[in-house]
Amino acid sequence: MMDASKATRVRAAMPPGGLFAGQAWRVGTGPLALDPSTVRELEGLGRVFLQFYRAASQLYRRSVDGRAPAWVAALMDQGKPDELVRWQRHHGLRNELPRVIRPDVLLVEDGLAVSELDSVPGGIGLTQWLNETYAALGDPVVGGPDGMLRGFEGIFGDAPRVHVVVSEEAASYRPEMEWLASRMGPRFRVAGQDLGTVPDGDAVYRFFELFDLANVPAAGGWFDAAAEGRLRVTPPPRPLFEEKLLLALLWNRNLREFWRRELGEGFLNRLLRIVPRSWVVDPSPLPPHAGLPGLDLTDWRQMKEWSQRERDVILKVSGYSPLAWGSRGVHLGSDLSREEWSRAVEDALGAWPSSPYILQVYRRPKTVPVSWVDEGGVTHAMASRVRLCPYYFVHGDGDAARTVLGGVLATACPADKKIIHGMSDAVIVPCMARAEPGGQGAA
Repeated sequence: MMDASKATRVRAAMPPGGLFAGQAWRVGTGPLALDPSTVRELEGLGRVFLQFYRAASQLYRRSVDGRAPAWVAALMDQGKPDELVRWQRHHGLRNELPRVIRPDVLLVEDGLAVSELDSVPGGIGLTQWLNETYAALGDPVVGGPDGMLRGFEGIFGDAPRVHVVVSEEAASYRPEMEWLASRMGPRFRVAGQDLGTVPDGDAVYRFFELFDLANVPAAGGWFDAAAEGRLRVTPPPRPLFEEKLLLALLWNRNLREFWRRELGEGFLNRLLRIVPRSWVVDPSPLPPHAGLPGLDLTDWRQMKEWSQRERDVILKVSGYSPLAWGSRGVHLGSDLSREEWSRAVEDALGAWPSSPYILQVYRRPKTVPVSWVDEGGVTHAMASRVRLCPYYFVHGDGDAARTVLGGVLATACPADKKIIHGMSDAVIVPCMARAEPGGQGAA
């Protein structure tokens, strides 16, 4: 049931410094209520994504060692500076995986669609604040009132101090991390990109993408210390986990047996069901009698001839680029004119090999009703399209590592917006399981 007074109390509870620098959103009348089966599916996907990361890491290592196709490592390493390749291959880091896994999950007519995985996600502090704020008003949010706190805290083991390093590129997220650190006590501190030497035994949370490495002068020393086992750094300096093309490799037929062996038939089928078909946009010439699987193309430039209906695809930069986060560097073909689409195709081909792009089938989110309350206390109904962001925290090491679902953030954009992100006219709320049977809907 819609509750305008609840939204008013949520707005009043906002921390004085806010949670995002210069950002605002619409306050919902309650959490997004998901069907219990959807919540169960989200809870179970954490171990699937963790196993996928393990398998991807192993695929890269085997490619480097000559036990898997050499093109895999070459693809992952291209465009990266030598020092990043060195850390990616270092014996002390080669088994390290991201400790936070956040997929972008779209609510579609036939269930869920996972468009990408993020290992350096924003929103951890925001989701914790939303969870505890709505929980205090009586809503049974996924993860509970402190799930994000406990989840984040647990990824650092027994490190006595945790340094959360936020670069200038990511500065808009600094308020949420400062608020989060204040909730966890003196063990946690937030620092900028000018942080110097970190004492042995401490932990560093790297809140900056690896393309931003040159702006964090001391990071190389932290990574070397992590490789030597003197420091815990997460996410590790392994750029393969910041490449969206990992999902394209999942669909590569030449790797199908590897994925089946390393993931198991069940996990592989679950991933293929929810991950839209994806391709690496490699402009290397094909033989004249060959074609790109599933696309009826013999050359990527032939995409420019597609009709608007055929352009129901997403073209986006894979990673290691300032365009690879947020909604930057993402093009929905059917939303562009023919001229705009042609330019996007040429830009993608021209970015090879330093910044590869991927092409992905567009899974159109279904329309979901949500309600929000403006600053004057007036309630508005909004037909929306929804992205879910479940936050999985990896606790434990090696084979004993397990994922914990800390919470699920919902971003509901107006239905006429095709690409969903945290815009000012989006409703941002936590999620809960609905009490009665039925489909997804708003509380």
